[in-house]
Amino acid sequence: MNNMWGSMEQFSHIYWPWPIAIYLFLAGLSAGAIMIALLVKWNKHEDNTNSIWDAMVKAGAITGPIAISVGLLLLIVDLGKPLSFYWLMLKYNFVSVMTLGVLILCVYTPISFLFAMIIFEKEIENSKLLSFLSPITKFIRSFAHLAKYVEYILMILAICVAMYTGFLLSAIQKLPLWNTPILPLLFLVSGFSSGIAANILVGMAFFKGSLNKDSIKYLLVLDLRAIMFEIPVLIMLFLGLHFAGGQAAEAGVQAITHPTYGMMFWIGVVAIGIVSPIVIAATALKNHAYRPVYIVLNCFLILIGVVLLRFFIVYAGQICTGL
Repeated sequence: MNNMWGSMEQFSHIYWPWPIAIYLFLAGLSAGAIMIALLVKWNKHEDNTNSIWDAMVKAGAITGPIAISVGLLLLIVDLGKPLSFYWLMLKYNFVSVMTLGVLILCVYTPISFLFAMIIFEKEIENSKLLSFLSPITKFIRSFAHLAKYVEYILMILAICVAMYTGFLLSAIQKLPLWNTPILPLLFLVSGFSSGIAANILVGMAFFKGSLNKDSIKYLLVLDLRAIMFEIPVLIMLFLGLHFAGGQAAEAGVQAITHPTYGMMFWIGVVAIGIVSPIVIAATALKNHAYRPVYIVLNCFLILIGVVLLRFFIVYAGQICTGL
């Protein structure tokens, strides 16, 4: 038997620490940022190829590859032998969720950088430091449909990355809070929501010149829908544990009543990450009003909630085992 999952005694302590939680957050945020950038681009720019790129597209194009790069760096460092990480890319086990995840990330990460190069083509051409990348962007532009295929592939990969982080945990059968089919869907929805928040913040902070208020309003509505969808997903997660009975049901109760992780869930995830944005949307941003201070506050609260959701799942999953 594989000793990694053979005994539950090891789970009296945290063996997957904070870098894993941050990696899961950054991977979801990266995927969400890319998905949002593509959705805005397809919705706002398809009929006008000469328009200035919307701030939300630029924000997603730069946030996506940076977030996944930082996340992967944290993951490599947490391995304990960071200089040996390349073995993950040389030895494959195609029935392993981790292997499939590595393969997806190996394709997703360079394509996300390629997408950023396409979006920032003019900036690259005018930059002495990055001008060496111009031939790549010009080559892609020389083929009318190639850039579009890159976008379609990237969208599929972004969805896979967002869900893969959930599959990675759900494959561990000995931990009830992780071993649930709802987790990939929860990570997809929350990653999508965090991507919206991150794109709005980055767009408003760094790309004011191409800021499109209509896009921000469009994303605020989309984010509210994502949050409203996240609520029943969370309910299904704990109902699934409850109806599974036994150890799983006990683990669910332990998680939401734990003195530390229970507070993290109810105050951090629910109150800050879900209820507060809904209240702001229903009051300060009612009728899709464009009020920058409240928009920024709304986005920060969403990001805090998603970060704490990852920490809750990672930490409570290891501590609250139903035993």
